[in-house]
Amino acid sequence: MDPTVTQAIAAVLVLVGLAGTVLPVLPGIAFVFGGLVLAAWADGFVRVGGITIAFLGVLTAVAIAIDFAASAFGAKKFGASPRAVIGAGLGALVGIFFGLPGLVLGPFVGAVVGELSANRELRQAGKAGLGTWIGLLLGSVAKIALAFLMVGIFAVAYGLGA
Repeated sequence: MDPTVTQAIAAVLVLVGLAGTVLPVLPGIAFVFGGLVLAAWADGFVRVGGITIAFLGVLTAVAIAIDFAASAFGAKKFGASPRAVIGAGLGALVGIFFGLPGLVLGPFVGAVVGELSANRELRQAGKAGLGTWIGLLLGSVAKIALAFLMVGIFAVAYGLGA
């Protein structure tokens, strides 16, 4: 395949990935990483080598872990029961099918329902839901920062030919 076409496809993947870090229906970090690997592959890993790609892979894994753990961590930090943490995860999963409102409200509602099922009072359930939502928000901010860090590291390595 022509390297110019490959670079264009890589750029599109990275742009879609950056959008996906904000739009939760897309696996943003995976697209960013895939685009960066494709861009490095386009010139035979001459300008961006294996060490840089491996480091970007580690950052990708960290971003994915943050994405999965953020809501649960927020819920736990606000004193949520294990049922609320499970509820937050299930709420996030179900929320995917309801677009952006579901993705925003799903973890909150799931944590509240989980907390109420653990025979907690409504006030504590609300705190668990709030903690889940704050964790989700902070996790999203961290994921966006890591995505831009990955692009920046790639750009520096590409410019230096390292």
